[in-house]
Parts: sequence; C-alpha cells; structure tokens
Amino acid sequence: MTPASVQPLHLTDYDAYLFDLDGVITPTVEVHRRAWAETFAEVFSARAVAPYVDADYFASLDGRPRFAGVEVLLATRGIVLPEGSDLDDGLDTVRGIGHRKNRVFTEVLERDGIAAYPGTLRLLDRLDALGAMLGVVSSSRNAEAVLRAAGLRDRFRVVVDGEVAAREHLPGKPAPDTFLRAAQLLSVDPARSVVLEDAASGIAAGRAGGFACVVGVDRGAGAAALSDAGAHIVVQDLEELVA
Repeated sequence: MTPASVQPLHLTDYDAYLFDLDGVITPTVEVHRRAWAETFAEVFSARAVAPYVDADYFASLDGRPRFAGVEVLLATRGIVLPEGSDLDDGLDTVRGIGHRKNRVFTEVLERDGIAAYPGTLRLLDRLDALGAMLGVVSSSRNAEAVLRAAGLRDRFRVVVDGEVAAREHLPGKPAPDTFLRAAQLLSVDPARSVVLEDAASGIAAGRAGGFACVVGVDRGAGAAALSDAGAHIVVQDLEELVA
C-alpha cells in the first residue's frame, strides 16, 4: 500500500464523509473493550486457556462484526463452538457470547452515557458549514443508540450499521459493501468521498471500495498499522483535519 501522507486534507475537495463510529466519533471503544474483556474473561477461564488480554481486542475484535469477531478470537485459543441462535445468551455458542457482550455494553451505555471526541465535533461543525453530506458506517449493532446517547443522530443523513448489514445481507469490513451502501444512499460517488476509520479492517474496506481518501485515526492501533492497511492520511485526532 502507499504510505500515509503527511499532507493536509482539503475538505472542500470532497462531497461526502463516511465516519466509523467507535473510536472515530465517540470513545465507545472503551465501553466495548470493557464489555468484551468481562465476557471473554469468563469464557476463557471456564476453559482453562490463556486469559484475555488487551491486544486481543485490536487483533481479533476491532472493526469486525460482533459474531465474526467472537469466532476469530475463539480460534486464537483453539476453541470451536456452534453458531447458536438469536435466543442464546450463554457462553457455549458464538451468538450467545456475542449477545452476552452486547447486554453488558448496553448496561454501561445506559448507566454512564457517552460524549463525542471534541476534535470530531469540531470537524463535524466545519463539514456542516461546508454543506458536506455525512454518514456513519459501523459494524456495531448499537450505532443508533450510541449516536442518540451522544446527541448526534441528527448530524448524519444515513447510518449503515450492523443491523442494516444483517438485514440487507451485506458482508462486514474489511469488505467494502457497507461503505458502498452508505455512498449509494447518499447518492455520492466513492471517488468523491472520504472514509474515516480507526481500524485496519475499516481502512482496508475504504481502499477496496475505491474511496478517494481514507483517513486513519490512531486511537491505539498504531499509525504504522493503519498506514500499512492503506490509509492515505493518519492523524491522532480529527481536529488536525480542521486546521
């Protein structure tokens, strides 16, 4: 992949901006990480395998659809479980583990709320002033709830999240389909649109979709990893794009 650029992004050069949610708009990644850690601590302890560590989140879970991430992480410990059903909430099936984590996440979100990154809010203000079209593309099935909790739902014309992907049978990141669907709903050309992501899988999706610019936001994955995945530009905070 082409190395990430240090040149500024000219905001007026593009028609639309598609934001990942977790780690880009809101620090929900911290809520997700706590929920995953609590869930998998129990899963791995019950099976006497290596315990869950923070690196597991970035290597196996970050940016992937929930159930796909469960399968990937289980495989790192040599664990194979049945898929299960949407009624499962235990720890003996892939879907049961995913549902348990989601319940923990929802409890934390309702209790503590969520606030957007200040730098992201400043970028959203600037893009609103420019009349750019904005969308959210997230693997999370909680995107609508998170955006409402942060008071941001009205900022975005479209939200393509895990619920939409499941309903429309769209493969998740690193496949480009969810980003392409958002561009279609906005009636914009990917070649005139920007993707903003904090995960390597999302960066790869943006590149695969032929988007004009893919911005990596380094919230812990590492600038080198985002650049290697194909980010055209890597920043630590989206406020850097406003300047």
